Amino acid sequence: MGKLSNPELKKLLSCIRKDPRVIVPPMAGYDAGVNLIGDKYLVVSTDPCIGVPEKWFGWLLVNYAASDVALSGAKPEFCAINLLAPLATKLSAFQRIMKQVCIAADELNMAIVRGHTGTYAGISETLGVCTAYGTVAKEKLLTSGNAKAGDLIMCTKTIGLETLINFSLTRQKTAKTLFGTKEAEQLKRLVKMESCAKEASALAEIPGVHVLHDATEGGLTNALNEVAEASQLGFKIDFEALPITPEMRALQDKFNLSMQQLLSTSSTGTIVAAIEKQAQPAVEEALNRHRVPFTFIGTLTKDNDRVLEWKSGSTPFPNVAEDPYGMILSGKV
Repeated sequence: MGKLSNPELKKLLSCIRKDPRVIVPPMAGYDAGVNLIGDKYLVVSTDPCIGVPEKWFGWLLVNYAASDVALSGAKPEFCAINLLAPLATKLSAFQRIMKQVCIAADELNMAIVRGHTGTYAGISETLGVCTAYGTVAKEKLLTSGNAKAGDLIMCTKTIGLETLINFSLTRQKTAKTLFGTKEAEQLKRLVKMESCAKEASALAEIPGVHVLHDATEGGLTNALNEVAEASQLGFKIDFEALPITPEMRALQDKFNLSMQQLLSTSSTGTIVAAIEKQAQPAVEEALNRHRVPFTFIGTLTKDNDRVLEWKSGSTPFPNVAEDPYGMILSGKV
C-alpha cells in the first residue's frame, strides 16, 4: 500500500524523455512538477484520494493537491477532478462529494476547469484524483533541492497528525478508549489541519524560506530524507524536540510501533521546512497569525550524515520509511 520505493520509481520513470520546457520533471522527493510557460513557471500536482472519511472526501481531495502547489511557492489557481466509483454508486453520492469539492475550491479561490466522473466494474470503492496547478515567478519557486547547509529544520503541527485524525473519525470507540473522550472528539474536529495550503502560501513569501515539504506518506522519515537527498545535505534532528503528542504515544503503544514506524507515520498537512536563521522571526510570526503550531527540530549539515540525537547519544536516522497508516486504520488490530 502506498508509494513505490525510490529505486522502483526511478525505474518506472526512466522512459520519460528530457524536455527543456520541463523544469522539475517527475521524480522522487518533489511535491510538484514544474514547467515553463511564458515568463513564469507552471506548478502542477496530482494526488489521489481514497479510504478517507466520506464526510470530508471532496474537501481533502482538493486540498491534497492544492497544498503541494502552495509548497512550491505558487498560488493554487485551477484544478481538474476525476471521480471513479463502483457500478452501484448512486448519483447522490457523487453530488455529495462535488459539493465538498466546490466548498474547498471556493475557500482557496480556485477554479474547477475540467474533470471526469464514472462508475466501473473494476473499482471496489470511490477513488478521486485532483490535479491542481498555478503559476509562480521564476525567482520564487521552491523545491526540495533548495536547502542550504546551516538551515534550521522546522516542523509544523505534530507527527502522525493525519493518522490520529482519521483514526478518531473511523475508529471512534477505540480512539475514545485510547485517547480519552474529550481528546478523541477534539481530534475529529481537526480535519482541516490536513491541509497546509494557506500557511504554505504565507511562508513561501518570506525571504530565507528555502524548502517547504509535506510530511505525507512516510511522514517525517520520507520528508527529511527526500529534502536531504535532493539538496545533497545531511541533517541532525533533536529527538526531544519532535512534536509527538500523548495520543501518538498511545497509538505507538497500542500497535507496538517501532521508532522507525513512529517517525514514518503519515502526517499530511504537516510541513517540514528548511529556513535560514534570519528568517526565523518572520516564519514564527506568519505561523502564529495562521494559528499553526510549529517546532524547530534540527539543522541541515554539509556532510551527508543523517543523525537522530538523544540526550544520551545519537543514532542514524531511518533511511527508509515504514508507514503504519494502513495497519492502524484497518481495524484488524
